[in-house]
Amino acid sequence: MKLLASLALTPLLSAQLMYVGTYTEPQSNSKGIYAYRFDAKTGKVTPLGLVSETPNPTFLAVHPNGKYLYAINEVDTYHGAKAGSVTAYAIDKASGKLTELNQVSSGNSGPCHIVVDATGKEVLVANYSGGSFASFPVLADGKLGEAASVIKLTGSGPDKSRQAQPHAHSVVLTKNNKFMMGGDLGTDRVMIFQLDPAAGKITPNTPPSASVKPGSGPRHLAIAPDQKHVYVLSEMASTVTIFEFDANTGAMKDIGVVSTLPEDFKGKSTTAEIEIDAKGQHVYASNRGHDSIAVFDVDPKTALLKLVQNVSSGGSTPRAFVIDPSGNFIVAGNQKTNNFSVLKIDHATGKLTPVGDKVELGAPVTFAFVK
Repeated sequence: MKLLASLALTPLLSAQLMYVGTYTEPQSNSKGIYAYRFDAKTGKVTPLGLVSETPNPTFLAVHPNGKYLYAINEVDTYHGAKAGSVTAYAIDKASGKLTELNQVSSGNSGPCHIVVDATGKEVLVANYSGGSFASFPVLADGKLGEAASVIKLTGSGPDKSRQAQPHAHSVVLTKNNKFMMGGDLGTDRVMIFQLDPAAGKITPNTPPSASVKPGSGPRHLAIAPDQKHVYVLSEMASTVTIFEFDANTGAMKDIGVVSTLPEDFKGKSTTAEIEIDAKGQHVYASNRGHDSIAVFDVDPKTALLKLVQNVSSGGSTPRAFVIDPSGNFIVAGNQKTNNFSVLKIDHATGKLTPVGDKVELGAPVTFAFVK
C-alpha cells in the first residue's frame, strides 16, 4: 500500500486515528507528519495523507484530552541558536488534519524524545546532541510556553567514540505522575527527576540516577504496569537491564540483564525501542542490524525476562514501534527501507505474527494514537 500525500483527508470514523513521525530530507522523501486510520480489529491502515510539512518530526506525543499533538523537530539549529524545536498542533479528529499552534526552542540541539504528563500541563523532552532534559508548560489553548527547565547533564562513558559527553535519549513518566526518568546514553545512567506540572518544571530527584553496565549506552525504558520494575534498553550492548523500582522514592536496584539478540547472531546490531504490554506479561524490544523485534516473557515472581522470539520487523532498521491502544497489534517503523509493518500479538504467548501489507512511507520513526 503506497502513501499518497494528495489523498483527501476524509473521515473514517470506525478506526483509530494514528499519526506517524518521520525523518525528512536529506534522509528520505518524507515531508513531515502523516495521518492514518488504524483498524484495531484487523490491523489494516488507511492513509489520510501528509498533515504537517515540518523537518524531522521524529517523535510525537498526544495530549491526554486528545485535542493536541506535540512533535519534536530533530534539528540542531533554531532561529540561529544551537537548539532543536518543539511544535504544538491542534487535532481535527474527523479528518486527521493538524493546525500548527506554535513552536518553541527545545532548549538544546538534537531533541529525540517527547512525552506529555498525565495532567496535560507539562511536556518533557530529551535533547540528545545537547545532552539535556527540558520541560515546557502547556498553556490553556494547547500552545507551549518557553522552556521552564533545561537541565544540562555532565559526565562521559568508556566508549569515547559515542560516550564523550552526555546524550539524553528518552523520557518516560511514572503512573503516579511523580517522576520522569530518561536514559543517558553518554554516561550509562538512567536519570530521575521529580515533576512539577503546575510550574511546568522538573528537578533532580534524590537519588538522581541509576546506572547500567559501563559502555552499555541506555536508550529507552519501559515501566511495568504495577510500577515495581523498570526495563532499561541499552543501545550499544543490545541488552535489557531489569531494575526493581520504588514508585514513592524513585530508587532503582539492578536485578538482572538479558540480551535482545539470538545466541548465534554474530553481526553488528543496536537496539532502539522497548515496550511492555498492559498486563506486564511480555516485553518487546527492537534490534537495528538484526532487524527484529525481540519478544520476552516476564517471570511473574521475579520480573526477570526470558527471550522467546526474534521476529522480523518487516524491513531494515526498526527505530521505533508502539503497541496500539487495543493491545492487539504492534506497529513497527523501518527507517532505512521506508516502510512500516503491523504485527499481531498472541496474548497467550506474547509472540508476534505479521499481518497485512507493508506500508510505504519515507523513514518512519514512531506512531501516536489519538484516544
